[in-house]
Amino acid sequence: MLGSEGFLTLTIKMRVRPEPECEEELVDLLKRYRDALNHSVEKIVREKATSLSRAHALLYQELKEKFALPSRIAMDCYREALSIAKSWLSNPNKGTMPKAKTLRLWLTPSLSYRIKGNYVEVLGGYRLRVIGWDRGYDQYPNGEARLMYKDGKFFLMIFKRVPRPSKYAPKGVLAVDINEKEIVFGNCTIEERRETAIERALHYKKLAEKLQQKYSFSKYNAWLRRRGILKRVKHFHRKARNIIEDWAKKVSREIAELAKRHHYAIAREDLTGLIEKLRELPGDHKVALLILSYRKLSFWIDWQCEKLGVPIIPVEPEHTSSICPNCSSRLRENGYRRLKCPRCGLEEDRDRIAVLNIEKRALEQLEPISGGPLTAPTAPQMTDVFPNRCGEPNRPFRAGRRSEPWERDGEYSARSPSGML
Repeated sequence: MLGSEGFLTLTIKMRVRPEPECEEELVDLLKRYRDALNHSVEKIVREKATSLSRAHALLYQELKEKFALPSRIAMDCYREALSIAKSWLSNPNKGTMPKAKTLRLWLTPSLSYRIKGNYVEVLGGYRLRVIGWDRGYDQYPNGEARLMYKDGKFFLMIFKRVPRPSKYAPKGVLAVDINEKEIVFGNCTIEERRETAIERALHYKKLAEKLQQKYSFSKYNAWLRRRGILKRVKHFHRKARNIIEDWAKKVSREIAELAKRHHYAIAREDLTGLIEKLRELPGDHKVALLILSYRKLSFWIDWQCEKLGVPIIPVEPEHTSSICPNCSSRLRENGYRRLKCPRCGLEEDRDRIAVLNIEKRALEQLEPISGGPLTAPTAPQMTDVFPNRCGEPNRPFRAGRRSEPWERDGEYSARSPSGML
């Protein structure tokens, strides 16, 4: 995520495994910490102890004696409780008082935990072996961390501050077009396509919903508890979310690295308005997954650009796959997902059309920044050997010529204004 000016805050997530003889004790510590945290939040809100000194005087001894927390962990506990309580009190639309459910432990570097080689030492004599983590950021100092226990596994998340790289002056644009089946990124010279993870995520989503529908009657309540049906349903939902998250991270990193390698800026469609419109549609699970993938991919593309110093340009998504990138005329359908321009004869896949239009709009935004025009994209005249399948003469394209009103609003039409679905 973004940090203060000049820095980025990274989260390094690693899998850890405690020594067998101390695993039960560590789980018990996490449970006591969770109970102490909920007690502290409730007491801070009730007593209005919103300063660190008042929270210390109110809770420190109680957390040590009642919940048997080590001194430093007791301090970390009321510090976390104070942040939760202040955030809830400042929210004008308060719901119920926040309550921690997951087993986690707030850790302070050097005081509550430290990393020695392949082991993490937690205050209290607990040692956890690190199974794997990203070693690329080891040169940066460790910040606050969270030790989490979920589904029988331990995870340690460490927050680190790294310098924000300066953005370079782009030599061109790498346009990104997101669709249901695949994501297309490129420009007038290169093109790459990657399949989305929608179908795989939807598969697990449907499995969960089938189980929910089958065991939704009251007579099956015992089945949900005793036979692990509810646990299975949660597993399928979590699997669907993880598939989308993993896909978005990998694709966004590939896009950002390609842009950095060629010194391109990344241009993506601003999908905020489209997402709000999709929310108004009937409750189709595929639509919900599309919303999720758009949000995830947009977030991770922006994050990778910040981390690598790649400039990013949001563009308007309207009509990106319905007008000609050469002459701005309305395109006609000419087969499955193929469009043809009646004026200049351009015929291309609708995703390729969208990429060229996104690139063109991004270059127009770059002109005032760069101090001069960059090379405008030039789409190929046709994709096959026949210059015009309909036998019409191709009109030459003149830079800067706009389409006539009858071309935009009358005779020719396109199927989708946005080209996203």
